[in-house]
Amino acid sequence: MRLLIQGGTIVNEGRSYKGSVVVEDDCIAEIWENGQAPRGNYDKTVDATGCFVLPGVIDEHVHFREPGLTGKATIESESRAAAFGGVTSFLDMPNTNPQTTTAGALSQKMLIAQRDSHVNYGFFYGATNLNIDSFRTLDPRAIPGIKLFMGASTGNMLVDNRQALEDVFALAAELGLPVMAHCEDSGVINANMAAAKAKYGDDPDISHHWEIRSEEACWRSSSLAVELSLKHGTRLHIAHVTTARELSLLDDAAVRRLVTMEACPAHLYFTKEDYLAKGALIKCNPSIKTEADRAALRRGLTDGRIYAVGTDHAPHLLSQKQGGCARAVSGMPMIQFSLVTMLELVDEGVLSIEQLVELMAHHPATLFRISHRGFLRRGFKADIVVVRPGNPWTVTEENIQSKCAWSPMQGHEYRWQVVHTFCNGCQVLDNGMLNGNFRGEALAFR
Repeated sequence: MRLLIQGGTIVNEGRSYKGSVVVEDDCIAEIWENGQAPRGNYDKTVDATGCFVLPGVIDEHVHFREPGLTGKATIESESRAAAFGGVTSFLDMPNTNPQTTTAGALSQKMLIAQRDSHVNYGFFYGATNLNIDSFRTLDPRAIPGIKLFMGASTGNMLVDNRQALEDVFALAAELGLPVMAHCEDSGVINANMAAAKAKYGDDPDISHHWEIRSEEACWRSSSLAVELSLKHGTRLHIAHVTTARELSLLDDAAVRRLVTMEACPAHLYFTKEDYLAKGALIKCNPSIKTEADRAALRRGLTDGRIYAVGTDHAPHLLSQKQGGCARAVSGMPMIQFSLVTMLELVDEGVLSIEQLVELMAHHPATLFRISHRGFLRRGFKADIVVVRPGNPWTVTEENIQSKCAWSPMQGHEYRWQVVHTFCNGCQVLDNGMLNGNFRGEALAFR
């Protein structure tokens, strides 16, 4: 199969230029710059005139809910949403049922994805207080890293024992595996919730969520994670950073050599003022915080403190999103709208499109050492997304692909559209039409 994508503006490795991409089977064969004419016979030619041609997005942080929570989402449904959003690879978190904290559970997820996923996939292995020795049984080429919940989580996945934390960081460093940490201090959160309930009742209004899942809760946990990273020489990636104060941890050069941080589109787009209109639809952990925090996160996209953007895509049934701080569940589906939301920030001058590609494709591939992905390079897998500017469309229930059938972006008009998504050289999405027969591949690491 020979494919030619021609006439678009290629954005890759800090440059934007008119050009064409030649794909042979599942890999990129050639990249031609403007003025060069790709010759030969092609099975298919895609005219990308007026469009931008980007490496496929690697969403390093999703919760696809399968196995065990399939009333909310499945790997099939959420990978479909990924394809519609220009995401060609995802890294899924371990808090499913069963949790991905044993080799058997990891194998089960891989088999489900092999059968059902429309795009490429990888799965984090989860740490608990009791399973640390099992890290030695893992194939480091098969997983992106260890996921560590240093704040409240489902089941037994909260690691709050100091010795267990020391052991996680020490063994991960020994094995050369990065630790991706959810950093919130449960003691601070529990005290804040108790105080809020005493003041406002058993289910405090959602407008207080940012006070309960507070800056202090994030700071204490992130500071501890950084301390452990430095002590053991462990590569640490702090997930979904939400505060300016946490970003200040990277002012230390020694920290920056070992620690990276992720931001999520929800925290880059919303502020606590949006609870008034959106209610619990934008309730997530860590919480959406102040306008000043959002401004700091946006600056971090361009000054190097934010290394990657992932969605923390976490679908729930709409009925579960009703109520306030205590009753409504936390999490939202964002994978279908992450790329177009970030492109909106490009239009606003928050970052350049070249920086967007670094944050959403190059850096996730580099951080987790994903083999032959994340860049438009000869010999790399042909994971490519074509996006068109100036093409308004509105998010409605009808065009939401996630199984939960709602989005905090519902009613929002975007001016960028994902036109084509190619995964391993196959056109998975063509102008809103999904190739439902295609299946992605397991990602290879290190």
